[in-house]
Amino acid sequence: MHREIITLATRNQQELVDVTVKLRSIAANHPDASLMAVYAKGATAAVMIQENWDPNITTDIINCLTGLVPRGGWLHDAVDGNADAHIKAGIVGPSETIPCENGELLLSTWQNVFFCDFDGPRKNRELVVTLL
Repeated sequence: MHREIITLATRNQQELVDVTVKLRSIAANHPDASLMAVYAKGATAAVMIQENWDPNITTDIINCLTGLVPRGGWLHDAVDGNADAHIKAGIVGPSETIPCENGELLLSTWQNVFFCDFDGPRKNRELVVTLL
């Protein structure tokens, strides 16, 4: 087993950050691993496997989630004003598990891995990567 923390900075209130290159690098250093678990720390963050060929897909995802879960009007907003971020993170989910073989992630040609921040910008977001 190997565990590593990736620290990310986000620049926008809602942002999908492609972390595939970093994850491929980690997998390459551990060719005996057969699974990679990727977990977003934080109640307003998530992880998603999605297409990255079309740069509009991340905008479409954010726009879709914003339409489903608009900002404001939620009971939790009385606490800290970010209820929509919590709900979006819950819909997407905090983790993904990716099979590995010979130091490579077994993603398809069009799949990339994204860290999703729904309550940014943040200087220190963490992504926990565990290889088994």
